[in-house]
Amino acid sequence: MLQISALLLLLFVMLSLAALCLGAIHIAPSDVVRAIVCALSGQMSAPSEEELILFSVRLPRILFAGIVGASLSLGGVVFQALLRNPLADPYVLGISGGSALGAIIGIVLGASSLYLGVPFLAFSGALITVFLVFIVAGGPRGVLLDNSLLLAGVVVNSFFSAAILFALSIVNSMELHSISFWLMGDLSRVALKEIAVAALCLVACCAILCMQARKLNLMVQGEETALQLGVNVRATKYILLIVTSLITSVAVSLAGIIGFVGIMVPHMMRLVFGSDHRLLMPAAALFGASFLVVADTLARIVIAPAELPVGVITALCGAPYFIFLMRRKGRD
Repeated sequence: MLQISALLLLLFVMLSLAALCLGAIHIAPSDVVRAIVCALSGQMSAPSEEELILFSVRLPRILFAGIVGASLSLGGVVFQALLRNPLADPYVLGISGGSALGAIIGIVLGASSLYLGVPFLAFSGALITVFLVFIVAGGPRGVLLDNSLLLAGVVVNSFFSAAILFALSIVNSMELHSISFWLMGDLSRVALKEIAVAALCLVACCAILCMQARKLNLMVQGEETALQLGVNVRATKYILLIVTSLITSVAVSLAGIIGFVGIMVPHMMRLVFGSDHRLLMPAAALFGASFLVVADTLARIVIAPAELPVGVITALCGAPYFIFLMRRKGRD
């Protein structure tokens, strides 16, 4: 398990170094390595234009892309395990939409002037969505089928999409442009303080989720089996849902709606490494970080010097993969 995690971490580092070189202004790999070595050794003098691009623009964005990709992938792992359905993820279940609505309400009301005001409202929107999905699907005490939860997520997501459109219709033109771009996934406007908050949230939530990995393995086999083996299924579900909502809402509140990452990455890692969540969770987090770094790099260079929202790239990759999963599930 440690060897696999180390290899995936090495993959993330190598892809991040490649992403540092690519952009509207190409920087040679040797110059990137030299700048990093000088920065680590404390030998930097007055920063050149290339060093400013590397350390003030590209490196923070790459780190943020890795954090968001890992967060969304972890969310997908948990929801797919709880619902025992490879089509489940925070985007499809409407949690990303609810979190986005909370964040947009915060932006419109000026909550961005408060410390963590927008992430708090995004987290509240994610929690409300979780409860709405369970209520629409049959109630917290009812028998919840996989298809009913997915359909409930689609219904709730449609409602939040309408609410988001209403919010967009009442804002001024400046807010409309920035919110519209943010809704498609935007990794370019985050500050270092927000990156630190997102990283801290990711580390804390990942630690909690990994501690629940063995219980999650048992719950995947069936809730009755888990109960017989001493797992408090209801408490474990609440912990997983709240932690996953937190990690998703923080990512959405800072980066916007980036779809399909939570579907593709967990499913690919499950095909490669199996369903043991003690390995699947760190593997999905690390590969999800690498995947979103690659997607964001493509978004920066496809129409350079302009750039695409990263959500466009993930949707172009994820929509065909989603159709593939649906057809495969229909044949099973």
